[in-house]
Amino acid sequence: MRQYSADLTPPWKKPKPAPEVPAEAGLVVEEPGTGFCGAVIRCEAGTVTLEDRFGKHRVFPMEPRGFLLEGRVVTLVRPSSPSALRPTRTASGSVAVPGARARVARAGRIYVEGRHDAELVERVWGDDLRIEGVVVEYLEGVDDLPSIVAEFDPGPDARLGILVDHLVPGTKEWRIAQSVTSEHALVVGHPYIDIWEAVKPSSVGITAWPRVPHGQDWKTGVCRALGWPENTGAVWQAILAKVTSYKDLEPELLGRVEELIDFVTGSGEA
Repeated sequence: MRQYSADLTPPWKKPKPAPEVPAEAGLVVEEPGTGFCGAVIRCEAGTVTLEDRFGKHRVFPMEPRGFLLEGRVVTLVRPSSPSALRPTRTASGSVAVPGARARVARAGRIYVEGRHDAELVERVWGDDLRIEGVVVEYLEGVDDLPSIVAEFDPGPDARLGILVDHLVPGTKEWRIAQSVTSEHALVVGHPYIDIWEAVKPSSVGITAWPRVPHGQDWKTGVCRALGWPENTGAVWQAILAKVTSYKDLEPELLGRVEELIDFVTGSGEA
């Protein structure tokens, strides 16, 4: 006698089997039931732990067809190699995403005042910014900031973040920053005289950044006080080479850059 399957669903109505993907550390997936999106940091006993970009952890069962990978339904399976479960980190402290492609650039931008400031942001947050599709542009000065913002014309889908050098209440720069009133533009600043100060002294092998007399060029004064060559461009490159992660930077700068990234990507409130 001919044997028939108990499943009488026509073949064309049966869902196609989802591809199996090893849940390797750093793999970014979405759990469609909750919308939670994060990188794999742990896989054990039929469950997977994801970490989103804010550091929040969620544990999900590894059920068939249980996740989305780049918009496609997949089934996560335990990796065969134990080493694949050890996550790596970017310089900013985020979970690294091996082989991740840069996202198509958003309409929004982050402007950073000062060439050295922009180089430091790229060094520490560059990997994160490329994955988020955020472009950082060098801003020479803030004198024309209101007109620059007006020309950019920020909106809900094209937010603008600006990091200003040495933003101190009561200064000319402070008043200019306060004149930017668009709800889709955010101006923040760090308190340091120069971005060199945002690098922890211990990271460059000194006990503290020296005080420079008022009226003297700060970078030149620092070089003289420390016995460094007065070629400030070369000195900055040597300082920058000492920065390997967010741990080498002061919290006041870390917080401001993360605030801008959240704002431009829509993760922060306008």
